[in-house]
Formats: sequence, C-alpha cells, structure tokens
Amino acid sequence: MLLNLHIKNMALIDEIEIDFSDHLNILTGETGAGKSIIIGSIMLALGGKTPKDFVRKDAPFGLVELLFSVEDEETKNKLKELEVPEIEDGELILSRKVIGTRSVSKVNGETITLAKVREIAALLLDLHAQHEHQSLLIPSNHIRLLDRYGQEKLAQDKEEVAACYKEYALLRKELDANTLEEEEKKRQLDLLAFEFQEIEDASLQEGEDESLEEDYKKAANGRNIIESLSDAHRFAEEEAGQAVDRALREMMGVSEYDGELASLTDALATISDLLADFSRGTRDYLEEHTFSEEEFRQLEDRLNTVNHLKAKYGKSISDVLAYQKDLAERLERLEHQEAYVKQLQDKLKEIETRLQQASERLTQQRKQIASMLCDNITKALVDLNFLNVRFDMVFEPLEHYTENGVDHAYFIISTNVGEDMKPLWQVASGGELSRIMLAMKSCLADVDRIETLIFDEIDVGISGRTAQMVAEKIRGIAKNHQVICITHLPQIAAMADQHYLIEKQVVADKTVTNIYQLDRDKQIEELARLIGGVEITDTVLQSAKEMKELAGKAKVN
Repeated sequence: MLLNLHIKNMALIDEIEIDFSDHLNILTGETGAGKSIIIGSIMLALGGKTPKDFVRKDAPFGLVELLFSVEDEETKNKLKELEVPEIEDGELILSRKVIGTRSVSKVNGETITLAKVREIAALLLDLHAQHEHQSLLIPSNHIRLLDRYGQEKLAQDKEEVAACYKEYALLRKELDANTLEEEEKKRQLDLLAFEFQEIEDASLQEGEDESLEEDYKKAANGRNIIESLSDAHRFAEEEAGQAVDRALREMMGVSEYDGELASLTDALATISDLLADFSRGTRDYLEEHTFSEEEFRQLEDRLNTVNHLKAKYGKSISDVLAYQKDLAERLERLEHQEAYVKQLQDKLKEIETRLQQASERLTQQRKQIASMLCDNITKALVDLNFLNVRFDMVFEPLEHYTENGVDHAYFIISTNVGEDMKPLWQVASGGELSRIMLAMKSCLADVDRIETLIFDEIDVGISGRTAQMVAEKIRGIAKNHQVICITHLPQIAAMADQHYLIEKQVVADKTVTNIYQLDRDKQIEELARLIGGVEITDTVLQSAKEMKELAGKAKVN
C-alpha cells in the first residue's frame, strides 16, 4: 500500500507531500492544475522515462519518493528474490532523484537499476494511465490471475501436475545423463575404471592417514634423534662418567678424615648413580630404535600416495572409499547402460502419460473457470457502457511441459460490432483501456495481490449512468484495495474516503502547484464545482451534499 508521496522540484511543484488512505483516494482539480505532474512523478519513481524539462526551472534537482507498506507474505518473498534491502517495520521506500540528464533510483537507500525498479514496482502498484505499469496487460499474468480466481477448483489438478512434472523432470535429467554416444561411453568407462583401480591398488585402511602422519614426524627426525642420543650416551658414560667416578674415589679417600665431607661425597655418589641410570636408558633406547633410510622412504612414499588420493577424491580416507563405492555403481550402470536406459525410458513414458492426462484435466478445468470469469467480466464491461463487447480467453499449448501445465493463456476483447477480437495490449484508447482494466479488477479484486491501484483517464468520454457505474465499481474495489483516482466526475469523487484538491497558484511571481486534503465541507464545495462549473448556486451545493450523503450510504451497503 502507498502510504506517502513526496515530490520536490518537479515541473510546477516546489514541494508537496501526500498521506494516502488505505481505501479510496480521490484527486481533483482544474484542467492544467498539475494532476498530470503527480501521475508523471509517480511514473518516474516507478522506472518511467524522464520527460524533457520535467525538473523545475533553476532547481538543482528533482526528487520523487514513494513510501509503501508491505504486509503480504508472498509479495515479501518475491521482494527477497529480487534482493531488495531488508524491509524494516514492513515499509519500503522507492525514490528517484533527477540531476540534469542523470537520475539515481534507490530502494530503502540502496542504489538500484531502473530494470530492478520496474520489477519491484510491478509487485506493489498498478497504474492505469496511457499503458503504464498495467499488470493486466502482461500476458504471463493472465494465467496466474485465472488460477487464483479458480484456486479451490484447480488446487487438486495443479498439485497433481506439479508432482508429475517433478518426477518427469528428474527422469529426463537422469536419462540425459545416461544417454551417451559409444565413444563418450568408452571414455567414461576408461576414466572410471582408472580411478577405481587407483584407489583399489592403494589398499587404504580407515584411520591410516592419522597414524602415518605421526610416524612420519618421528621418522623425519629419526637421524637427528639417534645421532644426538648416541653423543649424549657417550658423554655420560665416558667423559662425564669417568670424571665423576674419579672425583668420587678421591672424595671417598679423604672423607674418613673429616666428617663434614661425607655429605659432599654422598651428593657425588648420587650423581654417579644418575649418570649410570641415564647411560642404561640411552643404551636401551638405541638398541630398540634404529634409523633406516629405506624404511623412511617407504613411509614417505606411502604418505604421499594417501595424500594424493585424498586430494583427488575426498578430504579423508572415508571420503575416498565412499567415492570408490560410487565409482563401482557408476561402472555397473555404464556397463549395463542399455538396460538401464531402457528402464528409464519406460518409466519416463509412464510418467509422461500421467503428466499429459493431468495437464489435459487442468486445461479443461481452466477453460471452464475462464468461461465463468469472462462472463463476469463481460457483464462488468456492459455495466461500463461497452454494450457490444465480447471478452474471452485464448488457450494455446506450450511446446514443453511445465510444473504449471501446458497452457499459455491470455485475454482477448472486441468492443465494437464486426471488430475482430484482439489481445488486451492492443487496445489503443487510454480511457477505454482504463475502464476495461476497472471491469477486470472488479471481478479479480479478491485474488489480485497488488494492493494499490491508480486510475487516470478512467472518466474520459463518459457521463450519466456509465459514470455512476464506474464510481460503484471503483468503490467496490476500494473495499479490499487501496485506490488512487484522478477524476473530473462528481459521481466518482463523491465516493472518496479521502479527497485531495490540486490547485495552481501564483506566489511571488512564480506559478506553483499545491495539494490540499479536503474536510467534508470542502469536499462538498469541490463536488459542487465539478457539478456546476464556474457558477456554484445553493441548488448545486445542495445537490453536491445529497450526492455525498448517497455515496456514504452506498459505501455502507
């Protein structure tokens, strides 16, 4: 829903801000007051072309900002798919700033392309003015609207088609992957066999890589360990050991003459014992451990083999062995490919038959619902003075199956006797097209997820009963949607939940456009102007008051 519109330095507008109601918003004003500037500014923010000299003369820039409230979950999800910056408090701001010949569009403060702006805008707002931003003119939207309109009756068939298509697509993918030319088949067989044998020849054991790493660390330093330990053993046993033994003998020879030397002799004896223990320990280690260059190379080669296989086929030995198992299965399939392909083809044929039947049932259901919908839209069009209208939906088969069936469907119309029916997007008249859109929206309002509708030119060339019917249909749509309508017809303006007057004024030798929200008394005065023109008599004012009261009662009913 469009909460707020802010325009600055656009054409005759210095700066205006409008807070919209969530139901029917009416904008009226004299011809040339600036209504087209407001529509043009909205179009600009939604990704439209920048009209020449649209920025106010002598202004450094022009700016349009649209503040939306987004509550529909499906719309939020689609905005996420478009990578729209996070929507805080359910609000989204679209803006466009025009500086000279350049312009910058942003969504929630982040710069985006005009193409992305248009995609976002299509989810939030439908603008019916000169073929701009009209979702109902996009053929791909027609089938979606039809499906929403008949969602209860179509649900089961759509689910069946989607389920069949999912299975069908998986089988097609598997079949494509297994349908190989003989040369390609041989190439794959050779490759898979080589990889399988490479792993097989290694005779890998679970956890082997961890023990190899530990052994390699020891072996890599084995030579240094043996050499250092041998030197230490020699020093302890020969040089240090002999020196300590000699010192001990000398001390023992004199300690009996002086009791104070006994403790020193004992300390030296302890050192001698420790050196003897150290010598025995190093001798035992050296006898048990030897360094072999050949064994080290064998260990290194084994570790390189294991790491090579892990680099090619998996992060761990478990992964490599799992990959080998998969290779065996793929080899089995390739070696018996013809039988496997035949099996897939049989399954595909079976599911394709089911998919075709389900798609045909869905198409028939859609045609029945389309007939009802087109009848309702035709009645709505007759109400809007399209007395000789014909409205229908064309179904054309798609070349391929999809999860949504095999239907390409779009609406066609003829508004005059003897005129061929044409697709909606070929309807030329802006005002006529707006009323066609109104008729369609009135029938699809409950299933159309676009919350905000803007109508311009909807009252071109109509009056009397047709004008009243247009007003009633707009009122009906506004019960469940936000509607913004620019009009010169009092019948439509009387239905307003919120009424704005657009005026052109001269301020300090400068022409500016302003907009005012009208209270009830001012609304009646504006209705009187729309009814009576220049001269507003008491009778005209009374007629305006009665029209407003009748519109209020009609809205309640």
